[in-house]
Amino acid sequence: MSAVTKVIEGTHAISYAVQRARARVIAAYPITPSSGVVELLSEMCGDGRLDARFVAVESEHSALATCAGASQTGLRAFTATSSHGLAYMHEMLHWCAGARLPIVLANVNRAMGSPWNIFVDQNDSLSQRDTGWIQFYCENNQEVLDTVIQAFRVAEHVLLPAMVNLDAFFLSHTSEPVSIPDQALVDAYLPEYRPAFALDTAKPSAFGGLPANDAYMELRARMERSMDEARKAAIDANEEFYKLFGRRHPIVETYPCNDDRARGEVDIALVTSGTAAATARSVIDQYQKAGKRVRLVKIRLFRPFPFDAVRAALSGAKKVVVFDRNISFGHGGIMASEVRAALHSRKSGTVTLSGAGSGTVPLFSFVGGLGGRDVTPDTFESMIAYAQERDEPERETLWVGLKEK
Repeated sequence: MSAVTKVIEGTHAISYAVQRARARVIAAYPITPSSGVVELLSEMCGDGRLDARFVAVESEHSALATCAGASQTGLRAFTATSSHGLAYMHEMLHWCAGARLPIVLANVNRAMGSPWNIFVDQNDSLSQRDTGWIQFYCENNQEVLDTVIQAFRVAEHVLLPAMVNLDAFFLSHTSEPVSIPDQALVDAYLPEYRPAFALDTAKPSAFGGLPANDAYMELRARMERSMDEARKAAIDANEEFYKLFGRRHPIVETYPCNDDRARGEVDIALVTSGTAAATARSVIDQYQKAGKRVRLVKIRLFRPFPFDAVRAALSGAKKVVVFDRNISFGHGGIMASEVRAALHSRKSGTVTLSGAGSGTVPLFSFVGGLGGRDVTPDTFESMIAYAQERDEPERETLWVGLKEK
């Protein structure tokens, strides 16, 4: 199958990526707004476009358990879900990571109830940030397709599962031109998965059994080391992808410039992720035309958190503004808390960045866009204006876009 460009929605970009990745087992329990992923994959399995076993199950928990069984036998496995479906998978998320199964899961970010909401925010996936899964966040449908393929490669390299996240409706149900890569090139980039250890009836073994008390912590330490290795694996996978397909998606992207030498000092660095980054780009363009020094920093890889890349991207910034489409109640924006950690030295706990002679860099943490609330250019302009007018934020967490004050 040669490369072709199609105008497709985000859910179908995932489906084509899974087809090109030659997943062997797909477990499915549909939930809005991710249903389109498995609907198209079921058609592909039915008409022969994809040689895979499609397993329709009775719940999201069973879907991930089915993937675990498939991956344990050495097969490339995939599933998709959203919101409450991901929450229902919580137990199995821990299990799959602990079992070192390189499953790829596409999650369409959707707000958690109560009350019911089918629109976007990131709390569903970020609530699972401590389960041991690699997490990517995508800005557009091309990035979605490319990231799913890359996620299989990274996951299989470090033997940890990976989650690819995209915004509900803004990506999942919005059609964009997407280049679907040549099958032969994908095969070269992502060879057949052949694990060192797998279930084999000829050689019975126990997997995930009860270890002695003096072994469990060592297993968790190995997971952490592998998660650390996933940073470099993601960078390497992206560079190899660029060589073959001509598209690059950094784990942390700066806009308008990704050249470290040319970044220089800026008044404000604006940090965000997902489709909000696309809106932010248009705002940055206007500020650049007006001669104002504002930089976008887009976080694509969230777990493992790219501390060094974030520090490099924020270097030279006098102020940092972080926009979170999520909230950790009682603590504030989740991305903001991670960025704060990145800005502190691992050795002394002191702030490592400095701007214009100041020993510290103020961080303005904004939360907004929850439950699908629109994030417009005005949203970003109001955050930037707030930061420009103040030396430091009035509160740890600032809400933007509220109808009530």
